[in-house]
Amino acid sequence: MINRYINCLVAIILLFTCNAVYAVDDELETDEEKAFYYIGSNMGKNMKQMNLSDDELELVIRGIRDSANGKAIKLDEQVYQQKLQEIFTARMAAAAEEEKVASSAYLEKMAAKEGAITTDSGLVFREVVAGTGETPTADSVVKAHYHGTLRDGTVFDSSVERGQPFTAPLSGVIPCWQESIVMMKEGGKSEVTCPAKIAYGDRATGAIPAGAALTFDVELIAVNPVAEEQPE
Repeated sequence: MINRYINCLVAIILLFTCNAVYAVDDELETDEEKAFYYIGSNMGKNMKQMNLSDDELELVIRGIRDSANGKAIKLDEQVYQQKLQEIFTARMAAAAEEEKVASSAYLEKMAAKEGAITTDSGLVFREVVAGTGETPTADSVVKAHYHGTLRDGTVFDSSVERGQPFTAPLSGVIPCWQESIVMMKEGGKSEVTCPAKIAYGDRATGAIPAGAALTFDVELIAVNPVAEEQPE
């Protein structure tokens, strides 16, 4: 895990030291510029929780420049790999705790909505449109559309935006989905807010911070859908 983040960090700094550095609102003219910006933006998401200060960023840049220019670096690699691991672990833990505090207030806010219920696991479930079809069980395969957001409204995943419903056995999804989907019927729509302990826990996943509460707007399209025939 640490090596992945170190590699991402190095690549980000290399992008920062290039002549063409773009702010979000700058126009990218060529496909090559857009491709490099895309790489940087995705790597930045992975490194966000490191919370590097400007001074720390400058030190990383300095290390890259010195090494690239052939300057001897008199540091024990084993010692400082371990030190970086300690810094990384501590910052991830601190970020997770900060996120949990904010997520707790967010869960209370969602629970206060009219019609919302909170289960023993901390799941906040609010039916938006009542379904009239079959109710899934823990062994069901379900076909659904969903729109997933963080507490600040950031979209981290959306089958709706992709235009492709999600189909999977309930036994293979996160506990929050396992619990909430069986509370719905085919054709129903619900707003489901998951505390971290039944979502992705204390590990960051893509754009999802460690310790984050998540909200899914879910439409249950079908229970145990018939497999679509493929053209010959």
